[in-house]
Amino acid sequence: MAETQGHHGALGDPLAGGGTQYLTFILNGEHYGIDILKVQGVQGWQRVTQIPNMPPFLLGVINMRGDVVPIVDLRLRFSLGSAEFNDQTVVVIVRVECHDHPRTVGLVVDAVSEVHTIHTVDFRKTPEMGGSVGAEYLKGLGMVGDRMVILFEVEKLVNGGVLAQVSPPPRDVAA
Repeated sequence: MAETQGHHGALGDPLAGGGTQYLTFILNGEHYGIDILKVQGVQGWQRVTQIPNMPPFLLGVINMRGDVVPIVDLRLRFSLGSAEFNDQTVVVIVRVECHDHPRTVGLVVDAVSEVHTIHTVDFRKTPEMGGSVGAEYLKGLGMVGDRMVILFEVEKLVNGGVLAQVSPPPRDVAA
């Protein structure tokens, strides 16, 4: 057991927790994953209420049990081209900390794949290179069998990659 201590870095000892579970999904033919603990649910595509003057990737909002939830098309956000929405298109509902309060956001993806446990030994750092999906939003790469899964840092993705692009609504307009 002494051989494995200190060997795996910041993600911890894979023997202690058994790895981290990720919900994996497909976006433009590539497999991506987000920490399952941030996922509130997955639902089929439904019509949204559009909000004027929003970036094209913000498709609108939905009412989810009394909460107004912004819906983000990840393909458009990361310039991956548009796709026809079909019966495979789903919205992954995530909940993250945004400044000092939790925020719920829906992420439109091409299809959900499955939940995978990715162990520390199967984790790789994201290589330094350009691309439409900024490295600052990625946790790294996870190996699932012979497939590589790009792992999002969902807190940074929502806070910096989505909500930072949208101006906050004015407060107390009716006052």
